[in-house]
Amino acid sequence: MKLSKAKRQQLKLRIGLSGPSGFGKTYSALLLAYGMTKEWSKIAVIDTENGSSNLYSHLGGFNVLNLMDPYNPERYIEALGLCEQADVEVIIIDSITHEWQGKGGCLEIHEKLGGRFQDWSKVSPRHQAFIESILNSKCHVITTTRRKIDYSLDVSNNGKTKVVKHGTKEITREGYEYELTVNFELINDSHLAKASKDRTGLFMDRPEFVINASTGKKLVDWCNEGISLDKAINEINETTTVEGLRHLYAKYEAFKKQLNPIVLNRKTELESQGIKTSNPTQ
Repeated sequence: MKLSKAKRQQLKLRIGLSGPSGFGKTYSALLLAYGMTKEWSKIAVIDTENGSSNLYSHLGGFNVLNLMDPYNPERYIEALGLCEQADVEVIIIDSITHEWQGKGGCLEIHEKLGGRFQDWSKVSPRHQAFIESILNSKCHVITTTRRKIDYSLDVSNNGKTKVVKHGTKEITREGYEYELTVNFELINDSHLAKASKDRTGLFMDRPEFVINASTGKKLVDWCNEGISLDKAINEINETTTVEGLRHLYAKYEAFKKQLNPIVLNRKTELESQGIKTSNPTQ
């Protein structure tokens, strides 16, 4: 047990994209992921949409795991684990709706158990394990969710019943969006999006916009806010000991990829000055 200072760069983003079919969820998720990584090979898509992600293979060499039914929570958890083992940085789950409403999903599991209220005691822990696997992933995770029109039957003053439309509703268990860093709702087939939940403050109460790679970069920059790559490089170039190099390499963990060659170059410089060193990046 250890108390430490909060560091935003340790955060892994949990991003939701929701909308009806044809509104661009898969395409938007891929652009968002690319903006976060700048490397297509560091992106993995768990595809439950009959291989729809393959339609965008021209964008770059991202990885695809085609997940077929049954869509029970455990199969989603297994797929997420396989993607993590592949050493990717962003995992797109397209979509999580099947885990809830698809063949073999939670609603079907509940129905097969008898459909009684008490049967949820067996289903809910399985669904919650799926949610926890997303929240605890070592990767950034983007999930897509289908939306449907939400109706209710209201009784007017004259006693007549009428159908009232209440916009659209995500097809997954209620409350999922509260677990997310940002939740984007795609509002039309022109791919316009708005933030329905936003912990970053970057998008909430802003005009609708089209998600692209720069959106992902903004989110990653928000994670790294307060951490300056230039400052890290200056400190590395000024350090005179291998222990100092090792300390800085650990301190600026968010920039390890960029700093690795700089640290090794500084190590070589120290060796040329007669200072005995070991590999500071190990």
